[in-house]
Amino acid sequence: MVPRASARGTRTGCRGAGVGLVNRDRGAATLQAAGVVLALLLLLTFGLQLGAAVLSRHRAEGAADLAALAAAAHIDRGGDLACATAGRVARGMDVSVTSCSVHGWQAWIRTRAEPAGVLAGFASSSGRARAGPA
Repeated sequence: MVPRASARGTRTGCRGAGVGLVNRDRGAATLQAAGVVLALLLLLTFGLQLGAAVLSRHRAEGAADLAALAAAAHIDRGGDLACATAGRVARGMDVSVTSCSVHGWQAWIRTRAEPAGVLAGFASSSGRARAGPA
């Protein structure tokens, strides 16, 4: 008996429906799907790290604002007490004060926040604020 070609594959000699068909699929769709999944995972990871960096920046700026307001509220008791209060407020937000200075009735604060995740060892975000009487 001579094998005949069909639309779905090559027959090996059996006449049953679908019996003996050689599958010519070599997994190309599986490789493409795996590549798409990998690309989506990389995009998700990048998005999460970008979000962590933005969150860190907002945390640093917010802590600087609150610390400056706290320092300005205690400026009449002296610059050292005002800066100590600013440091306490910033530590409460898991941010460090890098500089605090009082000039007249204004407090100038700079803060630094470490981002979470992979970026923790590479970069830090900073914030700055000034507060005083209106």
